[in-house]
Amino acid sequence: MNTVALIGRLTKDVDLRYTPQEMAVAKFSLAIDDGYGEKKKTNFIPVIVFGKQAENCEKYLAKGKMVGVKGKIQTGSYEKDGKKVYTTDVIADQVYF
Repeated sequence: MNTVALIGRLTKDVDLRYTPQEMAVAKFSLAIDDGYGEKKKTNFIPVIVFGKQAENCEKYLAKGKMVGVKGKIQTGSYEKDGKKVYTTDVIADQVYF
């Protein structure tokens, strides 16, 4: 099972783009705190949303807003300057404003 649910704050405004097939793709990053006090750590999780929901994210979300996300984790890799770079993203099925 590949399911993830996260709640965090947007680190910057949503980046909305369109594919050549005119599919909306929104990308944003969530800051999620883990722990408390001196052991507090913040994780920055990249999120990708598609379609009409992506357009709504760009329209209604802004830096600092609290957001809930449900989706799945997707990993990938690519080559940059001769080195392999690994990626991990959350592909959101649902975004809660």
